[in-house]
Amino acid sequence: MPNFTKMAIKATFIKLLNEKPLSQITVKDIVEECGVNRNSFYYHFQDIPALIEEIVTEAADQIIAKYPTIDSLETSLNVALEFAMKDRRAILHIYHSVNRDIFEQYLWKVCEYVVSAYADSIFADKPVGERDRKLIARFYKEECFGMVMGWMSGGMKDGIQDEISRLCELRRGMVDEMIRRSLRSPE
Repeated sequence: MPNFTKMAIKATFIKLLNEKPLSQITVKDIVEECGVNRNSFYYHFQDIPALIEEIVTEAADQIIAKYPTIDSLETSLNVALEFAMKDRRAILHIYHSVNRDIFEQYLWKVCEYVVSAYADSIFADKPVGERDRKLIARFYKEECFGMVMGWMSGGMKDGIQDEISRLCELRRGMVDEMIRRSLRSPE
């Protein structure tokens, strides 16, 4: 059974985070806006960073559950952007805070998952060696993470999905070529 107080605290925090930077949000602000007392907040969360961690971890888990398979690099990149796009301002406020590492951990987890799911689909029937599989997957995971972080550092401007689409068009066949080379010269 869901805990409505805990859900209300999280929703209120995200609302506030969409309105102002993290450094300007206090537990007092959250509980006053939410209509609960401080003890209720501290019953559920040790502090604001613990609240952030739970929110981003849940978001990562929901995204992972929503996409059991991923069949393209473009889908992988768009899935990694999904949470940030939903609450863009809130995520940008976390990105520019001392708690940025919490978001980076979430993003890394999502990138790792989406690229692993994508790798499973592209390597499914190909006898690519384990070392090459890991190397190719690591390359795409780091590329995925880097694209999202670069977009965030640039202010999360519109148009990222068009850029991803164009990049994927420009790179069409690259994975097949890496697989072909791996098969031609095994590790």
